Amino acid sequence: MRISKKTDYALRALFTLVDHHGGAPIPIRELARRNDVPKRFLEQIMLGLKSQGWVDSTAGIRGGYFLAKNPAKITLGEVVRHFDGILAPIDCVSVTGYQRCSQESVCRFRRVFYDARNFVADLMDRSTLADVAKRLPLSRMEISSGFIGGEGI
Repeated sequence: MRISKKTDYALRALFTLVDHHGGAPIPIRELARRNDVPKRFLEQIMLGLKSQGWVDSTAGIRGGYFLAKNPAKITLGEVVRHFDGILAPIDCVSVTGYQRCSQESVCRFRRVFYDARNFVADLMDRSTLADVAKRLPLSRMEISSGFIGGEGI
């Protein structure tokens, strides 16, 4: 599974807002700077987040964006699906983006991708912004420690 830049930037902005939940609104310029996101692109993303009721904004000199919904009520799965549409690694195992494959009746590896889809969807749908925000960032060392093989992962 790969997420788009739009989803990546949306999650960056959301976690900045989670860190400041209950505080003063954060101006779009500051959100863009903190998350290394082009301001104009972030403006479009914030409109998408606002349309879902996850964020809101106030105008004026002290205006900006803030979380409109409790971070324990927003899941990573919801955000990814909103911006990218699907979580499935291939179209023939997607619920919403299903496309028939000519090899479906004989495909031996499709079930593995189906299982991967179910695992990822379950994990993403259980991972709330509040829960994820409590965790430490992943280090480079953790990525490869204890993992053998899997070149290209």
